[in-house]
Amino acid sequence: MGNMREVFLERERQNLSKYAFLTSNTRGRDYPYVPCEMRTEFQRDRDRIIHCQSFRRLMNKTQVFLAPVGDHYRTRLTHTLEVTQIARIIARALRLNEDLTEAAALGHDLGHTPFGHAGEVAMQKLFSPDFTHYRQSLRVVEKLENNGKGLNLTWEVRDGIVNHTGSHMASTLEGVIVKFADRIAYINHDIDDACRAGILKPDDIPADLRRILGETHGERINRMVTSVVEASADRPEISMEPEIREATDKLRTFLFESVYTNPVAKSEEGKAKGLIAALYEHFCGHPEKMPELYRGIAETEGIGRAVCDYISCMTDRFAIETYKELYVPKVWRT
Repeated sequence: MGNMREVFLERERQNLSKYAFLTSNTRGRDYPYVPCEMRTEFQRDRDRIIHCQSFRRLMNKTQVFLAPVGDHYRTRLTHTLEVTQIARIIARALRLNEDLTEAAALGHDLGHTPFGHAGEVAMQKLFSPDFTHYRQSLRVVEKLENNGKGLNLTWEVRDGIVNHTGSHMASTLEGVIVKFADRIAYINHDIDDACRAGILKPDDIPADLRRILGETHGERINRMVTSVVEASADRPEISMEPEIREATDKLRTFLFESVYTNPVAKSEEGKAKGLIAALYEHFCGHPEKMPELYRGIAETEGIGRAVCDYISCMTDRFAIETYKELYVPKVWRT
C-alpha cells in the first residue's frame, strides 16, 4: 500500500479549491508525535475524537429536552452527527478540506454540561460568568481527555472547535462551515423534536418562512445548505444568500420564542440547575470524593475549576444518579 498519507496529501493538492486549507500546511500539535502512514493529521484527529470518552458521553447529554424518555428525541450525540453530516456536504460541494471540517464538527460540543444550556447557565453562576461550552470543549481536548494528557489535536481543529458559535470566527473556511452547519442542524432538528413533543405543529411556523425555506424538515435543510454552497462557491468566505439567511435568522428567533423558552419544554430546567448547584457545593466541600484527575486539577488550578470540570463531564443520567446517591434517602429494606 505504501505511504497512504502522502497519497492523500497529494490528492488534496490536486483536487481541492485554492481556498481550501491543505493538511500539509497545518500548524501541527502542541506535543511531538510520529506521523501515521495511513492517515493525514486531520483524519487522525477525527479518529481521536470518535474514540475518546467525552464523545461517547454525548449519547446521554441533553440537546433541548432534558433526559428524554422517548427513543427518537435528539441527544447531544445525534446533534453532533447531524452537524458533521451537514458540514461535510458543504465542504465537499465547495471542494474544501472535508477531513478538517469533519474533525472540528465531531469535537465542537464535547464540553457541553449535563442538561444542555441549562447546565451552562448554572456553571456561569456557580463557577465563572466566562464559562461557555465552546471553551470547555477546547479544555476537554487539550486538558481533560486521556487521563489529563488531552488528545493533542492539531491547531486548526482546536480553532474550529472553540470558534464554532457566537461572534467568534474560525481561522479556516472549514471551521466556519461548522458554525453554519451547527445552526442549520439545531434549528431544524429542534423543530422536529418540538413537534414530536406536541409543543409545535408544522403550521405554527410562520407562512412566509415556510414559503422561503420549505414545508418539511428535509426541504428546509436542503434549502439552507444549498444557499450556503451557492453563496460561498469560488469565494474566500462562507456565507448564505441574503433572503435565506434572513429567513433562517427569523426562524431561529421564532424557535427561541416558541420552544427554547417554552414552559413545557423548560419546565424541569430549574430542577436541573438546582441539582447542579447541589453537586457543585458538595464537591467543593469534599474534593477528595472526586476522581484522581480532578483532585489533581484542584491542587494546581483550584477547587472551583476542578469541580466545574468534573460536573461538566457528567452525563444527565450520571448527574441525576450522583445527586440521588448524595441526597435522596435510600429505601430501607429488611
